[in-house]
Amino acid sequence: MKFGLQVDSFTWPGGPAAIGPTLARVTRTADDAGFDSIWVMDHFFQIRGLGPPEAPMLEGMTALGFMAAHSERARLGLMVGGIHYRPPGLWIKATTTLDVLSGGRAWFGIGAAWNEEESRGLGFPMPPLRERFEWLEDTLRMAHAMWSGGSGSGERLDGTHVTATRLLNSPQAISRPRIPIMVGGGGERKTLRLVAQYADACNVFGGPQRIAHKYAVLREHCERIGRPYEEIERSCLPSVDLERESPDQVVERFGALGEAGAQHIIFSLRRVSDTTRLERVGAEILPQLR
Repeated sequence: MKFGLQVDSFTWPGGPAAIGPTLARVTRTADDAGFDSIWVMDHFFQIRGLGPPEAPMLEGMTALGFMAAHSERARLGLMVGGIHYRPPGLWIKATTTLDVLSGGRAWFGIGAAWNEEESRGLGFPMPPLRERFEWLEDTLRMAHAMWSGGSGSGERLDGTHVTATRLLNSPQAISRPRIPIMVGGGGERKTLRLVAQYADACNVFGGPQRIAHKYAVLREHCERIGRPYEEIERSCLPSVDLERESPDQVVERFGALGEAGAQHIIFSLRRVSDTTRLERVGAEILPQLR
């Protein structure tokens, strides 16, 4: 089982001037504590349930580049990218850049997106959901092509919305056989079908019973297209609050997620800016789970 940290809030002591040093400290501590991956959200306003829209929020790809410079081992990614925020070619070049500069530690996390409030607020086009899924599939097809060589010697993509005439990707990604692709979301008809067809990992929400059901649906999609289900890493996205539950309770809860099929548990940690909490997770929780 693998473990990831999701940094989902930047409302930290000290205001904007302290965000950079705090994020650097959080990243270094998580890396040293043994987290396999570190993630940030791809949002521009804070999302419901975590704070008001006006709460601090960093642009995700820039934040990941900063985090790459303050870590050495953990993989880095968006949990997950909103498909309509960047054109397909930019998605792939930006993620390749992260992979090259981090020494081969990038994840490509991507999904169909949902946050209309921030999209309208900042002037991003918000296509209908069906069209966003079409953009998502075009992007996944382009990612496979560009990370499977990308020499630019004649490759092209004729997608539903994207026509790309020279799929050149230089420098090429360091990760092999390619940067791992995670498609986020639990939609049973479209999202999990795209996972089965294009992705190396999925990410779904919920407790053990819910995620076990989603994984079963994913298995059905894999069987339908003839892909080995075991090739896809199964992840989930819970949260931890050490003020409300003990390390032993977290271990028991995460153990149940593992029994339901989760292989990579990516969790947010309340008040993560207090890095002694991360140190405690590294000392008291991760070793028991492993």
